[in-house]
Amino acid sequence: MSGEISIFMLIILLAHILAGGLGLVSGAVALYALKGGKLHRKSGIIFVYTMLVMSAVGAALAAMPHQGLRGDHFEPQRVSVIAGALAFYLVITALLTVRPPRAQGSLWIDASAMLVGLTVGIFSVTLGFEGVNNNGKLDGQPIVPVFIFGAVALLAAFGDMRMMARGVQGTRRIARHLWRMCFALFIASGSFFLGQADKIPEPLRIIPLLMALALAPLLLLLYWLWRVRIRRTQLQINPSDKPPYQIVTKELKNPEKH
Repeated sequence: MSGEISIFMLIILLAHILAGGLGLVSGAVALYALKGGKLHRKSGIIFVYTMLVMSAVGAALAAMPHQGLRGDHFEPQRVSVIAGALAFYLVITALLTVRPPRAQGSLWIDASAMLVGLTVGIFSVTLGFEGVNNNGKLDGQPIVPVFIFGAVALLAAFGDMRMMARGVQGTRRIARHLWRMCFALFIASGSFFLGQADKIPEPLRIIPLLMALALAPLLLLLYWLWRVRIRRTQLQINPSDKPPYQIVTKELKNPEKH
């Protein structure tokens, strides 16, 4: 029986690692590719599927005692459960943001997603205060990420409420899609480059480089928000029958050239 469990856990761990690796690569490609192009759409779809698998499996593993690839024993890590749940929620709501107009009447889907974000946020803040009373640790991990994840989840849930009440169109819609995808990618990159730094071969374990790679999604997020909101790029969702992840971008022409 123990052998069967080990094989099962090995498959689960490999699925988590493979999905995480593909998520990082496809996310990077989607960020750098021409928005609305074929490469962006294809890499975006791969990113969504792999991130959903990675975050769901990661959260499930972190919620229970399990063995690692090297046979190490891991106790439940609630910080990782929160990170996985938040990444799953952000990817789903980011994808729903750019779904075809014909699917936008499904208010119950948005309401359900909002409740998930609200639950993750409240749970995170509650665990954060538990950690405050435990010398700043939660299951042996620092509590700062817990409060950050909680704040992000509550902010995202508030955004869901506002979207359901007022709707979201134009650049606001694309900004909502961008920041949620980028923050989910940041959770994955931070978990890999910093959370697993001790597993990286020592010659490649250059902490400044690992920190730069982990924070890259946040820097790219700021750049794209600047392009979308500050430069007032005109972006609109393609209402055709193509995959719902497709975004068509068209920058406003410079009026000085007319």
